[in-house]
Amino acid sequence: MATSSDGYAADFLPIDVALPVPAATKVVRELTYTHFTVLLDPDRRFAVSTGVNIDGASPLDIDRTDDWHLDPRVPATEQAGEGIYRSNDLDRGHLVRRRDPVWGDRATAAKANEQTFVYTNAAPQAGDFNQGKELWSGLEDFVLAYSRAYRQRISVFTAPVLTADDPPYRGILIPRQFWKIAAWTTENDSVLAASGYVLDQTPQLDDIDLAGVRATAGDPPPLGPYRTYQAPISDIAGLTDLELEQLVAADRFATGTAPHGITDGDHPAWIRLRGRGDLIL
Repeated sequence: MATSSDGYAADFLPIDVALPVPAATKVVRELTYTHFTVLLDPDRRFAVSTGVNIDGASPLDIDRTDDWHLDPRVPATEQAGEGIYRSNDLDRGHLVRRRDPVWGDRATAAKANEQTFVYTNAAPQAGDFNQGKELWSGLEDFVLAYSRAYRQRISVFTAPVLTADDPPYRGILIPRQFWKIAAWTTENDSVLAASGYVLDQTPQLDDIDLAGVRATAGDPPPLGPYRTYQAPISDIAGLTDLELEQLVAADRFATGTAPHGITDGDHPAWIRLRGRGDLIL
């Protein structure tokens, strides 16, 4: 199954925005698809960074395929494939959203739709569909709807936060957090703007030592209800060790300016999102 294409374009917006890459020397596999790119960490078998270009002026609606598949360009041992999701309630969480790269002519859009179902573009997420997960999905819908309503071009970057103390399961460490950054231009395309978000599915249970959990084949590690935050992009840089200086400088989030938000005890600069009205854009 062919998967290659031009991938994420840094010059897609009126102001060039590079795909975030690891700040430290680290081996990653750069995998290009239609309108998006995945930087795969071959040791963790998940993406360390993804970038997608969204063109709100030329979207198409294509039926989903659900044909999840490995990328033949890298060994299966470097990808978290079907085995991690079998016989449990873990969801295959799209990193690059299925609908985001689906634009252009019909053949191109259909190719992009198919390629979002590659396992290098997925990471396990809690299967229970709760309010927090609805909000995370709603945030992604909001970005896409905004792009379409204003015929706006937007670039979005997403990946799991990969840490050494993530809980092990079937030989793979399961990420507990995800990050997302949206970038666009304002003021007649002369100013770059960005906003950052974190999804946390860490169990809120003090007596669980995630690093010590050894899940059996049918018992994945405990994952908690989704909590979604708007967070300073500088904090996302600290969590991920990615080069995000340009996006940090463009961040629309100003700490302490959201009295309607709910901060988090561990991260007082983060705003707990309960609805779209909490967003700072």
